[in-house]
Amino acid sequence: MATKGNGKAGRPPADVVQSFPPVADAGARVLILGSMPGVASLVAGRYYAHARNAFWPLMGALLGFAADAPYAARTAALRAAGVALWDVLHTCARAGSLDAMIDRDSAVANDLPAFFAAHPRVRHVFFNGAAAEDCFRRHVLPHLAAGGALRLARLPSTSPANAAFSFEQKLAVWRAALSPLLADDERMPARQEEPRCNTSPATTTPESARKRSPR
Repeated sequence: MATKGNGKAGRPPADVVQSFPPVADAGARVLILGSMPGVASLVAGRYYAHARNAFWPLMGALLGFAADAPYAARTAALRAAGVALWDVLHTCARAGSLDAMIDRDSAVANDLPAFFAAHPRVRHVFFNGAAAEDCFRRHVLPHLAAGGALRLARLPSTSPANAAFSFEQKLAVWRAALSPLLADDERMPARQEEPRCNTSPATTTPESARKRSPR
């Protein structure tokens, strides 16, 4: 959803955009976070709707579904595998789909502490690119209580703007990170405490890939 706003000096007029509800079942074990849906996704009302975004081809390769399957079937496959999907930001002012064009002063985060409380088996949080990680550290991490065991890691952005990584390279990194957590016999006990963030080494993302997030 988007409504028109006023651009700051030197910047084009921004739309006030709002993200979608999460795709998640109560037993989710893994959370994948973006920053904010791009224009194509907002228009379609679906996560990662940009035709050249690699998210659905990547997840299809990992979970065994067709990237062009009906959207409901794709999200059902994520839920069945224990994967939850959301964005860090609930609303922000942004011109177009550029993450670099997000007005930081306007950004309001989704209630991720409440999400973690409602999904106690989530122990692994993966950021789809640098912008999602940056937003999380700025707007969410300071509000997470100590304790527990929440592991954070950045993956190469699935955006077509991330041209430094080929599809095969993106798939290799995503597979290495996610496949051990998606095994059929994976049974993670619920956390007993509020989440504490243990950060895995972040995947290096070129600065040029941080500027756009066509989704």
